Amino acid sequence: MERIPVIFAEVTPTFHELQHHGVIPLTDWSGSKITKLSKFLFWIDQTHFHFLASQEGTPGLHHPDSRPGQYQAELWKYDVAEFFLLSSDKSRYLEFNLAPNGGWWSSAFSAPLIPAPGEPLPIPDVKTSAEVNSDGWRARASIPLSWLKKHYGFSKSTFLNACFILNSPDQIFVSAGNLGDGDPDYHRPKHFPPLDPVTLA
Repeated sequence: MERIPVIFAEVTPTFHELQHHGVIPLTDWSGSKITKLSKFLFWIDQTHFHFLASQEGTPGLHHPDSRPGQYQAELWKYDVAEFFLLSSDKSRYLEFNLAPNGGWWSSAFSAPLIPAPGEPLPIPDVKTSAEVNSDGWRARASIPLSWLKKHYGFSKSTFLNACFILNSPDQIFVSAGNLGDGDPDYHRPKHFPPLDPVTLA
């Protein structure tokens, strides 16, 4: 995917919007077809940046210490949806993890895999929700837009990417943007795609 669609709208999204407007990656990092499809959606309303994600056909396997709405490290060791966002001056980037049950984690990095000073540090006022059952999982995180503008210069010119780690413990790795060859590695900010602003008719 050369550009990552981001919907700009007046209303706050629900899982209904994820169902109807979400993006479905069809292959994993190796190019293999994904059997239990995942979906993601970026949505901007007047006050928040929303990240919604889901996978069908499985309740997912989240970190055993993950709790809905709570900050938890090492979510990536289990099933997780992630996004990465590059600052406007390209001096840092944000990693955000969202577990199937609504647990979350975030950190800023000053270079690939190098945490910025004082990080990891929770983003203030993050809200999450989730629905999990045998048919699949859906999770949503809402981040104050003012915070992203202040700390990352978020705008319609931002570079970002959506990723998944799925099917734990036999993990597969999924990236919406093409981050290059080699072993799975989401920490390649120079390859983050630009966002594609979308306005619903």
